[in-house]
Amino acid sequence: MVEELRHILSSSATRKQELQTSEHPSLLHNPSLFEKDYSIKMQCANLTWKKVLGSGSKLSLSRHASLMTRGYASSSTDADLVVIGSGPGGYVAAIKAAQLGLKTVCVEKNDTLGGTCLNVGCIPSKSLLNNSHYFHVAQKEFAQRGIKTGEVSLDLDAMMKSKRDSVSGLTSGIAMLFKNNKVEHIQGFGKITGPNQVTVAKNDGSSETVNTKNILIATGSEVTPFPGIEIDEETVVSSTGALSLKELPKRMVVIGAGVIGVELGSVWSRLGSQVTAVEFLDNVGGMGIDMEIAKATQRALTKQGLKFKLGHKVTGAERNPDGSIKVSVEKNKGGKKEDIECDVLLVCVGRRPYTNGIGLEETGVQKDERNRVVVNERFQSNIPSIYAIGDAVHGPMLAHKAEDEGIITVEGMCGSAVHIDYNCVPSVIYTHPEVAWVGKTEEDLKAEGIPYKVGKFPMAANSRAKTNNDTEGVVKIISHKDTDRLLGCHIVASCAGELINEAALAMEYGAAAEDVARVCHAHPTVSEAFREACLAAYCGKAINFS
Repeated sequence: MVEELRHILSSSATRKQELQTSEHPSLLHNPSLFEKDYSIKMQCANLTWKKVLGSGSKLSLSRHASLMTRGYASSSTDADLVVIGSGPGGYVAAIKAAQLGLKTVCVEKNDTLGGTCLNVGCIPSKSLLNNSHYFHVAQKEFAQRGIKTGEVSLDLDAMMKSKRDSVSGLTSGIAMLFKNNKVEHIQGFGKITGPNQVTVAKNDGSSETVNTKNILIATGSEVTPFPGIEIDEETVVSSTGALSLKELPKRMVVIGAGVIGVELGSVWSRLGSQVTAVEFLDNVGGMGIDMEIAKATQRALTKQGLKFKLGHKVTGAERNPDGSIKVSVEKNKGGKKEDIECDVLLVCVGRRPYTNGIGLEETGVQKDERNRVVVNERFQSNIPSIYAIGDAVHGPMLAHKAEDEGIITVEGMCGSAVHIDYNCVPSVIYTHPEVAWVGKTEEDLKAEGIPYKVGKFPMAANSRAKTNNDTEGVVKIISHKDTDRLLGCHIVASCAGELINEAALAMEYGAAAEDVARVCHAHPTVSEAFREACLAAYCGKAINFS
């Protein structure tokens, strides 16, 4: 029986190599085709193991994963894998590695698990975005919806407590997942002291050295400082400070109208601040957003009270005697200068990889000009035992991108194929309405000379959006002019972050606009707008809009 298992594994690996090296175009452009054959063989191997162990055996399949993975560390090695960082990429990779049978250690320098995203990023910001939206609706829309509440007032302390409770519950959840999956957690600052060694400076002053077969760098990123402006996290704040302001500022200036800038700017605008966002680019939403969608987003946020100075740069900031801040801005074209007074200055000019001081230079790990670890298609650095993922490597700085990279990297360590299509990684701005996109923009396709067609459907024509009184927005589908294959999807809608995943799924598997248009969608749902836009792209006309 064991020989039968070895034959299955050997033949599947050989077949996989044959398919990967095939010159057949359908295989080269559809990795899922050759992975399907490999997956079937692996399922057969698992069934064979069940025969070997017997239905009444106390031994689990994971105990015998060494025949299909690297297996547990030897007695001279403390771990199979040390993950440095417990953010979305790090903690997910650690859990997946443990599930695959690797003895896994995760090192985290902060007191809580979850990294920037969970503690001072994605999660707390979504709490404030959601609750500030409810506050705004209660103030501005309840009357027209037939709800009488009297005067609505803000309890900022309670709102901040709600945010902290959400974060606390999720961080403790990761700790429980580590325990359940037998991932060892070491609290302290991890530094690579050799190709197979990590030394941890613990918070109590002691140190611990872990010898390991492989190391995974998942250290994330940090706030990019603005030249000449010192952040004190009280009146001059980064995104971290903006999530914990103790009182509502009367006036706020945001440097940067990218994803983080418009999200946090909209939070404080809804709560009552006068918010002005200064952006060097000529559009909101940062790089990569479709220009038509950027304009629609700006219109929606302007209606809510946000002010934008696009095509402007901040040249300096100084504190006034009364504690307020004078921000000096200058128009990119023409050089017109002006000063804007504010009580809080929020700096949102991006993030940079957190890769300094962790031993990369001493170990000889190669980095690029942006301080990112240079990796191959298996996320392996020039040192074969050292891998890197997430914000520490190339690609968009997104939590879900880091999670995917973490999973496929440890699968790759265990011998599986590694595949990720960054064109199918969605992006979301969690304002209200939300903004989401995946794939190519019109600007991309024009620059690349790819023929395309566009289908649109306004949310105002969607029955569910109409009954929800949430009609701001549009779904825009871009498909190939000749093949109808989906090339991009761009959405402004109350639930764009949920809708975009259907588009990502369709694109990942090479669907055409017609394929989606022929899928029955429940009625009444906002998702019908996605189907209608695909119908418009496919045959030129939607059903419920003309």
